[in-house]
Amino acid sequence: MAKGGLLRSTLTLLAGGALAQVLPLLLGPWLTRIYSPTEFGQFSLVWTLSTNLAVIGCARYEFALPLERDDKQASLLMSLCGRLLLTITAVSVVIAWLLTTWKQLPLFWLLPAALLSGGATQWLILWATRAQRFQLLASARVLQYGGGALLQLLLGLLQFGAVGLLLGPLLAGLAAALLLARPAPLGGWSSLWRSEHGAVKALALRHRDFPLLNTPHAFAGALQDSLAMLLIAAWTGDAAAGYWALALRYLKAPASLVGGALSQTLYPRLVHAADGAEALHVVRQAMALLAGLALALMAALMLWGPWLFETLFGERWHDAGLLARALAPYIALHFIASPLSVTTMAWRAQGWALRLALVGQVMFVLGLVAGLYWGGLIGAGWGVSAAMLLYFGYFFWSLANWKEFPYEPVHQSAV
Repeated sequence: MAKGGLLRSTLTLLAGGALAQVLPLLLGPWLTRIYSPTEFGQFSLVWTLSTNLAVIGCARYEFALPLERDDKQASLLMSLCGRLLLTITAVSVVIAWLLTTWKQLPLFWLLPAALLSGGATQWLILWATRAQRFQLLASARVLQYGGGALLQLLLGLLQFGAVGLLLGPLLAGLAAALLLARPAPLGGWSSLWRSEHGAVKALALRHRDFPLLNTPHAFAGALQDSLAMLLIAAWTGDAAAGYWALALRYLKAPASLVGGALSQTLYPRLVHAADGAEALHVVRQAMALLAGLALALMAALMLWGPWLFETLFGERWHDAGLLARALAPYIALHFIASPLSVTTMAWRAQGWALRLALVGQVMFVLGLVAGLYWGGLIGAGWGVSAAMLLYFGYFFWSLANWKEFPYEPVHQSAV
C-alpha cells in the first residue's frame, strides 16, 4: 500500500473509531435516567460473559485471514471460522441453561445470540481487513457501537427493561456483521459448509499457533472482567454490578483515547532508538508526562467523584461515584500503564509481559474478593486499587530500569 493510502486508511479508521466511542459515552446520561442500576447490572453481567466467550468464538483463527493471500485458502479458513463459531454458540446454550438455573435470570437465555453477534462481528472485521475495505470497517464500527447505544435508548423509551439494554448492541452487532460480509468468499457463503473436511483440517494445523498461543492470552484477559461481574453480582447484587460496569466504562475512557494516541507515537520511537539509553529516556519521559495527567485525574475523582456521577447520571447513581473515588488510584495507574504496553513489544519482551499480566490478573481478582469481604462494593474498589498499586509499581520500576535490550536496534537488524 502506498504511503498516502496508508495514511488515508489510518485516518479513516481513527475517525470511525473516535465517533464509535464518543456516541455511547454521550448517550450514557440519558440511558442511566431510563434504566435502573439493577437493569444495568443484569445487562452487564450477560454482555461481559458473551464478550468473553466471543473472544474464542473462532479460536482466534480469524486473525490468520489477512495472512492468506490465496482466495481458495482464505475461503477454507472462513469455513473453519464459521464452523467453530457455530459450535461455540451451541455450547453456550448449555452455559445459558446452567446460569439461568443458578441465577434465576431469564436474560441469560440471550447469551448464545449475544455471543454469535460479537463473534461474527469480530470474525468479519478480519475478513474486511484482508480485503482492505477500511471505509467499510469505519462505518461498521460506528454502526456497531453508536447504533447499539441508539437502539438501547429507543428500547428503553419503549420500556423493554434489561432486555432492551442487551438487544441494542446484539442487533447492532449483527447488522455490522452483515455490512462486513462483503465480498463473499470464493464460491459464495454457501460453499463454506461444503468445504472438504481434510483441507480445512490441514489449514487448521498450519495456523495452530493462533488457538494454542493467542487464545489463552486473549481469554484470560477477558476472563478477569467476567469473574469480576460474577463475583460482584453474587456478593452484593445486580445493582452493584451496574455501578461497577458504568464506573469502569467511563473511568477507562480517558486511557483508551489518550493511550491509543500516545502508544502509536511511542512504539516507533522505541523501535528506532539508537541504543538502550535513548529508549530509557523516551520511556521515562512518557511515564513522567502520563503520571502528571494521572494524578490530576485521580485528584478530581477523589474530590468530586460522587458529585460528578450524580450530576451526570442522576441521583440513583451516587454509589457509582463513591465507587469511582475508591477506584481512582487504580484508574490513575491504568492510565499510565496503558500506552506503555507497547514498550515490551519494542524491547522483545512479550514473554515477560505475558507472565506479569497473568500475575496482575490474579492480584486483581484477589484484591476484589478481599475488598468485597471486608467492605462490600466500595471495599472492592479500594481492594483493587491496593492490589494493583503493587502490580503496577513493579511494572513501572522494571520499565524505568530495563537492561535487557535487543542486541541490535530493530531497524538495523532488518537491513
